[in-house]
Amino acid sequence: MMTIQPKTVKNEGFSIHTIETKQFKTNQVVVKFRAPLQKENVTARALLPYILQSRTKRWPTTASFRTHLDDLYGATANVDVTKKGESHILSFSVDIANERYLKDTTPLTKEAFTVLAEILFNPLTEGDGFSAKVVEQEKRSLKQRLEAARDDKMKYATQRLIEEMCEGEPFALHPNGLIGEIDALTPEILYQTYKQMLSEDAIDLYVVGDVEHEDILEFCQELLPFQTRPPYENENKTSVQKAESKKIVERQSVKQGKLNIGYRTETVYGDEDYVPLIMMNGILGGFPHSKLFINVREKESLAYYAASRIESHKGLIFIMSGVDPGKIDRASTIIQEQLSAIQEGSISDKEVDQTRAVMKNQMLETLDAARGIIEVLYQSDICGNPFTIDEWFEKVEAVTKEQIINVSKKIMLDTTYILTGKEEA
Repeated sequence: MMTIQPKTVKNEGFSIHTIETKQFKTNQVVVKFRAPLQKENVTARALLPYILQSRTKRWPTTASFRTHLDDLYGATANVDVTKKGESHILSFSVDIANERYLKDTTPLTKEAFTVLAEILFNPLTEGDGFSAKVVEQEKRSLKQRLEAARDDKMKYATQRLIEEMCEGEPFALHPNGLIGEIDALTPEILYQTYKQMLSEDAIDLYVVGDVEHEDILEFCQELLPFQTRPPYENENKTSVQKAESKKIVERQSVKQGKLNIGYRTETVYGDEDYVPLIMMNGILGGFPHSKLFINVREKESLAYYAASRIESHKGLIFIMSGVDPGKIDRASTIIQEQLSAIQEGSISDKEVDQTRAVMKNQMLETLDAARGIIEVLYQSDICGNPFTIDEWFEKVEAVTKEQIINVSKKIMLDTTYILTGKEEA
């Protein structure tokens, strides 16, 4: 087991994490911006990474930017928009060859910082806003992304469950924003949102590769001059327990029904019983050997798919299943029985051992990629009481059946969302 020990420097609101490793032939540099999820700016923020990456003053066309990356031994640049709990996260990354493995002595890692600096600090502007042409193009693309998510009934049902379950909570918002708000966004509004992102977001920079921490600090100082900002307040504990659970039925012309169920767990990442909770989820529906998969899908042939996943920074579990509209009630009963079985202690040693093994393998696979290492570290860095990767493995090894049963008893049914055909009762 390789030990991953980042070297971290925390400035006011801007942390730099270097993971020195000879594991990869490329170096990855990622900057993550984090702010509270808010209805008033979620859509504008969702557009920013795409606008910034699209064109800059130095590379006023997409082609000129691509050519520049090709000249850097085929470097790649990517952006991403996600949420963790009630936080909205915008990521910018550059993956670049490590010059130590090339005959060329160009300082490529520094070039990666130069590319990020250009994207973040030198956008293509007109007057008091971004380039109108770029903004229109990216607004169209965002609409397409949101429409595609609406047409994908699996994604749609999951998002609808979250909206119903977390009504009035920031978590109800889709990280890509709201389709109805796109048209109103002007180049000027977006530019103001961008200035706010640069000056107020909590920023974490990660570098993974065969690099020296001191060099990274130097590149940051020279090329990424982020101002200090007040520290970001974590608002992890915002799970609102409803008095009673609710059921939503929506009808569309669909052949395959969707039965999605949301539960509150009262446990978030970093809590004492967080690892027992992930083990519980593994036994319930996280893996192919889970109860949902075997009993709902295989034995009863009630579902095309049935799985569960944890939202670890918000303390929720979602069960997602695709079911014939006529079998939804039966599937609902059997799904509920699987959770009850765990709560009543009906867990075999084999289920515990299999889950433990799969979880460890999954983590090792994740740590096989630079991006995976960054995601695992970031997950830990943004929660109030982080634990190291080594500690995670120790905790997984130590989880007992009693802990799994105890954590399962705290799980409360919150919302059942059903998407079914128009003709079914």
